[in-house]
Amino acid sequence: MRQAARRLRKQLGRRGQILLILGIGKICWGVGFIVSPQQDPAGLQLLTDRCSLASWAWLWIAAGAITAGSAFLRIGRDRWGFLAALAPPSVWALAYLSAVLTGEYARGGFVAAWYLTSHVGVIMWASTVPEYSVPSPPRRTRKGKAP
Repeated sequence: MRQAARRLRKQLGRRGQILLILGIGKICWGVGFIVSPQQDPAGLQLLTDRCSLASWAWLWIAAGAITAGSAFLRIGRDRWGFLAALAPPSVWALAYLSAVLTGEYARGGFVAAWYLTSHVGVIMWASTVPEYSVPSPPRRTRKGKAP
């Protein structure tokens, strides 16, 4: 089992690992809205006016599937996974910001900030992480001098 996990970790690399984690998380979040639907969730009226929350759950599931699937692609081709990962939390943040502006949900600004920092911000940072970092060369010291 450990050998299989090690092999998968090596195949995925650093970027693939985060894509797989993000993708599985988004799929689980979307399935949660389908399995246990909320009636009239606070702050999401912008979304629920257009279609049911169960329908919006498919955005999370589809984005999660694309994100998780992109974990197995080469660097450079994985950008679609990062873009797909950005879609659902950006839409949710927009809905909560709209709820603040319309006066529907005063707490929505904090929820939107949470989505924008802990989701969107982390995804944008992770998309810039290089697959392999090269360690800096060791500092040379002069003969007879302490570092």
